[in-house]
Amino acid sequence: MLKVIDLESGYGPMQVLWKVSLEAQAGTITALLGPNGVGKSTTLMTILGSVKPWGGTIEFKSQNVTTLPSHKKVALGLTLVPEGKHIFPSMTVHENLMMGAYPKRAQALMEESRQLVYSLFPVLKARSGQQAGTLSGGEQQMLTIGRALMSRPELLMLDEPSQGLAPKLVGEVFETIEKIRNEMGVSILLVEQNVDISLEVSKYVYVMHEGTIKAEGPAEKIKDSADIRQAYLGL
Repeated sequence: MLKVIDLESGYGPMQVLWKVSLEAQAGTITALLGPNGVGKSTTLMTILGSVKPWGGTIEFKSQNVTTLPSHKKVALGLTLVPEGKHIFPSMTVHENLMMGAYPKRAQALMEESRQLVYSLFPVLKARSGQQAGTLSGGEQQMLTIGRALMSRPELLMLDEPSQGLAPKLVGEVFETIEKIRNEMGVSILLVEQNVDISLEVSKYVYVMHEGTIKAEGPAEKIKDSADIRQAYLGL
């Protein structure tokens, strides 16, 4: 579904990504793991187009989308939930969700999508008329993910979805991620600091260090490799 070949990018004169290649298969959860500051978030932002690629190729559904603007990638079904809780605090939960349904292909399915989000996150239904800024941290993360789902993505990129959450909520978020894949048929590319739970839910894993992919393989292979875990994952 997504194929990235020799991707390079950075900020100003500073190069961050060095020939990064990875794939995310349809119907699966693919994880991109590694310590802080190695380029994982930059990879996702470059794939979406919010950071301009310097070189390489990005293919989505067999179409070259390397230079396509972000909004056109979203219209094709590629969506990013960035790190942190990016909500409109003075707007209600319902209004925040509606903001996610702006692509034409999503507008016709707006009500169906909203009910799907409410089935995944019942607390959002209960708080639909509440200002988003008054939600708890965990509820705001749920809203951020729910708003992304309103665009009806085929591939959802998640950047640190459990950041700052209590352990109990981390488990709930990952249960929901699996539901998104299983019940909605959405493929997922996951960047996450919680290595153990990422290895549990993912089918295939890429390990990044200093802007390059240092290891890759099925999650079981990465999980069982003491060398990879110690060298690149700090475990």
